[in-house]
Amino acid sequence: MATFRSIDELTRCLNREKTLLQEMFKKRKDFAFRYEQARELTDYVENRIRFLIEYGVIRESGDFLEMEDVYLKFFEDVLQVNEDINTSTANGYITHLNETIDYYLKENNEKRRYGYLHEVRRTLKNIALVSVRNVIDMKRNMDNTYKNEPNYKIKKIKLQRLDAKREDVSVLIRRCEELIDNGQPLFFSNALDATMRECVADVRTMFNDSYHNLIEIHKQLVHYINMIEYQNRIFEKARKLQYLKSQFLLEQNSDIRNVLARKNDVCMEPQMRAHIKLSVNWLRTSDDAMQSIVKVAGRMKNNNHRKENLAGPLSDDELSEKKKTIDTVNLTEMFNMFAASSMQLFAFVMNYDYKIPTTRADKLVYFCQLASQFSDRLNFTDRYERNGNVEYPVIMMKRQ
Repeated sequence: MATFRSIDELTRCLNREKTLLQEMFKKRKDFAFRYEQARELTDYVENRIRFLIEYGVIRESGDFLEMEDVYLKFFEDVLQVNEDINTSTANGYITHLNETIDYYLKENNEKRRYGYLHEVRRTLKNIALVSVRNVIDMKRNMDNTYKNEPNYKIKKIKLQRLDAKREDVSVLIRRCEELIDNGQPLFFSNALDATMRECVADVRTMFNDSYHNLIEIHKQLVHYINMIEYQNRIFEKARKLQYLKSQFLLEQNSDIRNVLARKNDVCMEPQMRAHIKLSVNWLRTSDDAMQSIVKVAGRMKNNNHRKENLAGPLSDDELSEKKKTIDTVNLTEMFNMFAASSMQLFAFVMNYDYKIPTTRADKLVYFCQLASQFSDRLNFTDRYERNGNVEYPVIMMKRQ
């Protein structure tokens, strides 16, 4: 695999392909960035994609492309969106710190001793920054897990593992503090110049903030885990109630009636409104009261204005009683007469003596209405007959 020869070459490559890298970083969770998409984002220049693959910026996996882990981790760390809580890095820093202090104490050359001293300051800063970053990542992962993980069992396991990693970070902070206080007393008593004192003070402050944040994270994790267990118990009870209800055993195998009878929640009661009369002296002397009076007066004025737009009162002529007669056919009376006859329903309806003018279309409507309303008392036969352009079933009265 080829390597970049300079930072300038690396930054030029990343800047040239920033559109492609940005899209791949956005879709890093999908694992579905196709080769064709990369060709579109590089203006279909095949050599640009092959260059990234050869120099280890991206890798090819069948028809898909993935960003190499070293660049993916770099972007996640810089943008502070990393989801992995890595305590091994801090462990390595502490080991390296002990080794560097040992080299410093055994070195006689002042220039090399200063180099070791500078490396100690840099390593201390790195340990503190890793601890702060782990705390930030842990807080974000904890909230995301509790709010977005749909599986309760997986959610609980993830939170418990985050709590274990929280303990690991706490141990690393205590180890580093013990190293500063007691681990290498000869070094920190002899090599504490002004720059080292400032570095140690900054590291202690960062450790103190991280440790307090870890305590809050522990409290929140315990609360989240307790909430998950409570929700699981509620879910199990609801599922058991659903099973008993489906088996018609709910009242027999539970005391649900007694429980519901004892429920008297305040939310089910009507809301009580207390009307408090204001002091007359306060209304006369207070500026706030004056502003309130002006607002109320404005609202009343608006209400009166809306009332002016209402329609006027009805006249006496409009209120006077007017009778209107509507001629209709009494279907019940008509059916009773049909029940006393021996005719089929269609012939009876067509030959019925109507008291009002009735068209053939109206008679067909009455036939359908009678057949629908009194279907339980009618006998629908399998025979059909035709009258003009109408085909109708032969319907007779049921005989006891």
